[in-house]
Amino acid sequence: MNYRGLNPEDIEIFSEAIANFFQITTRQPAEVRTAYLIETDEPIIWDDFNGLIQVSGGFRGTIAFSAPRPMLREVLRAMGEARESSENYLDIAGEIANQLSGQARKHFGETLDISPPISCERQHHTITPAAEGPAYAIPMTWGPHEGHLVVHLDLLNRRP
Repeated sequence: MNYRGLNPEDIEIFSEAIANFFQITTRQPAEVRTAYLIETDEPIIWDDFNGLIQVSGGFRGTIAFSAPRPMLREVLRAMGEARESSENYLDIAGEIANQLSGQARKHFGETLDISPPISCERQHHTITPAAEGPAYAIPMTWGPHEGHLVVHLDLLNRRP
């Protein structure tokens, strides 16, 4: 099969998804900064809590959201959840990754098959990259907190 890496328009879809998620969910805008190419062997930025979505169906790769504990604590509070626990932080990190992937699916179409989120705390988790193209980090700030969306996707090139 013939795949292509992401282009600037594809990256913009993910940037808009982050901004929309935080505005709708917390009623506080997130500042999405310029995406950059990750030039390491492991294309994931691991923070305190991470949500990872694997994709398939005309796509291959991962979409990951990574954030520090204080950021997720504030997101949960903004959503009306006062209980602090690692389980809640893992759940919200996975849910954010899932929501952002869902927004991307609206753009890329129903062939973007999304796996259930895998959530984990900070660790040096080895992910075998399924995508061959470059990985991009999309940094964002929400209040004083910084998080990252990391998109490492190849898209099936449907042109002959």
